[in-house]
Amino acid sequence: MIIRNALVAAAALLAFAAPAAAQSVLIKGGRVITNAGAPLERGDVLITNGRIVAVGANIAAPAGATLIDAAGKWVTPGVFAAMSEVGLSEISGSGAPNDASVSGALVSAAADAGRAFDPAATAVAVTRLEGVTRAAIAPSASGTVFGGRGAIVALDGRAESVFRQRSFQVVELGETGASRTGGSRTALWPTLEAALRDAREYPSRYRSGQGGAVLSEIDAQALQPFALGQGMFLVHIERAADIRELIRFALANPSLKFAIHGGAEAWLVADELAAAKIPVILDPMVNLPDRMERLAARLDNAALLHKAGAKFAIAPGPGSVDAHQARLVLQLAGNAVANGLAWDAAFAAITKTPAEIFGVGLDLGTLAAGRTADVVVWDGDPLEVQSAPTAVYIAGREMPLVSRQTRLRDRYMPKAR
Repeated sequence: MIIRNALVAAAALLAFAAPAAAQSVLIKGGRVITNAGAPLERGDVLITNGRIVAVGANIAAPAGATLIDAAGKWVTPGVFAAMSEVGLSEISGSGAPNDASVSGALVSAAADAGRAFDPAATAVAVTRLEGVTRAAIAPSASGTVFGGRGAIVALDGRAESVFRQRSFQVVELGETGASRTGGSRTALWPTLEAALRDAREYPSRYRSGQGGAVLSEIDAQALQPFALGQGMFLVHIERAADIRELIRFALANPSLKFAIHGGAEAWLVADELAAAKIPVILDPMVNLPDRMERLAARLDNAALLHKAGAKFAIAPGPGSVDAHQARLVLQLAGNAVANGLAWDAAFAAITKTPAEIFGVGLDLGTLAAGRTADVVVWDGDPLEVQSAPTAVYIAGREMPLVSRQTRLRDRYMPKAR
């Protein structure tokens, strides 16, 4: 009986993980946010075989299409969690296994989030329930200034959920990075430059017995594509002075790609960031001087970056991206609106802009013909905390709006008499 129950439970999980895809779905009559122009007040979205075929008004339903009545509702692109540990840990602070955290000196740059991602982790369904369809995930290695390689994942629960492996390399260039290089920024930048030389000269200097100046062979091999400009460096950095140094370094190394995660003082250098085309992934609720590198933090950081024309996305800041928090990007965006950011810019910062920053903006983040059909139907404004999805589609597949928590609720909630 125990084995039979376990098999039934496993079958149920598989059914949730891979729902059948309808050939065509027509979402009709909703307030459609395309991220490519003004909202369509009574618009339709037609999905066929996982892609958006048409967006507009009065679209005719193909034969056999599933019809979704979205009258009085909002229809948007799926939310993109720009930084998360979703799928890497179950309960980050419990002492349970946490594949997002890498300690020791053996591996830093080589840590690989994509190979540890679990599409069946409970946080995946919890996050998807809030309308989040894609996420950037990253490890946090503590051996060197390099935190490891991040990946881009779909939150559809399928075995092939990781669709962009080794997309970016995490780098610590603020207070944390300084603490790993003798406790001083005076050693931080020379260490970074030496590491990039190690990576570019792999494998010759290691095969000759010379070894690396600062990197082990395994980290040098992993870092090499990024050092050659074949991937993005996601830099944890907060202080305006450090951001200016990063801008100078980027201008001196034009083949390298950078984005900032953190940027509490980015508003002070907003014009320079816009000119250098370095995007920022920021937490708009960071406004306390809780450390020296955040002395100038303020709540309208996002609004000031937007005014300057700098590209930015919204996500929890470094050190606060645990597995169950990715879903809070909607609340963060709503708070950015409360502090002066335009609604359309805030919503783009959790959909379109993250997709662009991580190199998938030609396919995700916008409702337009030919794009992958990540579409969410909401019962109200998605940036209002009381709104919730009524339907979530990932690549045209309708996702179940259930999680372990909702099943426990339904099982144990007292029934009305």
